[in-house]
Amino acid sequence: MKRLVFFSALLLSQFGTAQGFLKTQGQEIVDSKGENVYLKGLGLGGWMLQEGYMLKTDDFAGPQFKIKEKIEEVVGEDGKNEFYKAYLKNGITKKDIDSLAKWGFNSIRLPMHYDLYTLPIEKEKVKGENTWLEEGFKMTDDLLQWCENNKIYLILDLHAAPGGQGNDANISDNDKSKPNLWESEENQKKTIALWKKLAERYKDKEWIAGYDLINEPNYPFTGKNPNGTDEMSNAPLWKLQKDISDAIRQVDKNHIIILEGNGWGNNYNGLPKLWDDNLVLSFHKYWTTNAPESIQNIVDMRQKLDVPVWLGETGENSNVWFTELNQLLLKNNIGYAYWPMKKIDNIAGVTNVKITPDYQKLLNYWKNGGQKPTKEFARKTLMKIADNYKMENVEVKKDVIDAMFRQVNDESTKPYKKHVAPGRIFATDYDLGRFGSAYSDNDFQNVWVSTGNRTEWNSGNKMRNDGVDIYLCKDKITNKYFVGKTEKGEWLQYTVRSSAARKYKASIRYNNETSQASELVIKTEDGDDLGTIKLPPTGKGIWKTVSVNNVALVKGENKLRLYFEAGNANLNYFELN
Repeated sequence: MKRLVFFSALLLSQFGTAQGFLKTQGQEIVDSKGENVYLKGLGLGGWMLQEGYMLKTDDFAGPQFKIKEKIEEVVGEDGKNEFYKAYLKNGITKKDIDSLAKWGFNSIRLPMHYDLYTLPIEKEKVKGENTWLEEGFKMTDDLLQWCENNKIYLILDLHAAPGGQGNDANISDNDKSKPNLWESEENQKKTIALWKKLAERYKDKEWIAGYDLINEPNYPFTGKNPNGTDEMSNAPLWKLQKDISDAIRQVDKNHIIILEGNGWGNNYNGLPKLWDDNLVLSFHKYWTTNAPESIQNIVDMRQKLDVPVWLGETGENSNVWFTELNQLLLKNNIGYAYWPMKKIDNIAGVTNVKITPDYQKLLNYWKNGGQKPTKEFARKTLMKIADNYKMENVEVKKDVIDAMFRQVNDESTKPYKKHVAPGRIFATDYDLGRFGSAYSDNDFQNVWVSTGNRTEWNSGNKMRNDGVDIYLCKDKITNKYFVGKTEKGEWLQYTVRSSAARKYKASIRYNNETSQASELVIKTEDGDDLGTIKLPPTGKGIWKTVSVNNVALVKGENKLRLYFEAGNANLNYFELN
């Protein structure tokens, strides 16, 4: 009996405590106890399916099949296969899932490419047959095990359906020279068969939260808009999703089924009476304001149909936007999955895959032509990028994580780094915290879908994802970055510890390439002035240092704010001595 108890405990420790299947209950997603489950998720975009912007190839190769063509051009088929083997192996590992759980995520959305699970219809030896490929299933099995170990829910998402589910080719790897999902009965049958195969394999897995049937359909069945935003009936979309649901229910009565509308997931026109009592409606949200009316349509639909809704994909914006969105979603009990997990040269995600100079040379060749790189150079360059995708090699963006979680309910600030006086403090190392608490900047998010105007937040697109504009600095004595594009009224806050109550000399290293002087005022968090510094023009590319004396700090923690009374200056660092 003791052996049996021990063995049962061991199984639970390895596979997670059995908690029962998630299900819908009115407008909520609940666990086996009937308690509301709030999904705080991340989509593993860029792993099973690459989009050009994630690899910085979008100017010349958006869909994955075009990216593969570019890679094969420089390293051959064997080199391409070597790269993708390493890329898929390194892209998501147990370390990634362990990290996501540690940061606060409780769910993962897996964007699947069908060709990792089954052959394209064009490659099937027998028309209408389905050849199953172990690679995709094995990757999913491993991911599910890592999720179980961390008690994280997994949502399966068919991101690239056979043939591609719309005219936005990048998101579904759509080769428009071949019949797409809606033009081909064979592709539709393969899609249905794939979901039935997945359901058979995972029907008893309680840490799978649900099945997201078709990511972002975008197709003009009868309308004029090429992405289906003006469709009024969407009849083929609802028919296929019902057919998939019926196939799933033949083998799996347990799991939630997630529907998406046309027009990238948001057009639910023509939705018939819900055909299953365990359905969730998904919507996607990008570049809109976070005012209540931005989600009112889906909230109204939830109320009308008495069904849960879930924000299956969002992101690609500033930390301000993330915090405000999460506050809005929490208030409305709508779970989410941010996008994506990893991409190259990225500030707006939880991780950044570091670009290399050699990879930039490869990108330049692909875009502009010129002398073709040697096969060995290209191979080493691509394998280095694949290695950079390992969790231990990416840059974790702690400011993004802080904005998505702590800042939602906490308006206090935290030090970005430990700062002591006397000492040097880099301008880019201002505090972690909300807009208005840790910093203020005139441009802090992009809501062009709502306003029609595209705006930058961090115009330099380096290091951090707040509104503060950060640029690369080539000076060797710096931390490689400076704060630029400063404007009147903007400010930055730094938490500094002083070993004693005393007055310091504050020296500011700055650059001002305009003809107008700038002015900086040092204040306390409460607004008390500690010193004012003029920042005269320096000339292009020239950094200078100016100082002000008698900056009074108290013993212990000080929250210093640098206010720009006039803009134009670029800040490198300041020293307190």
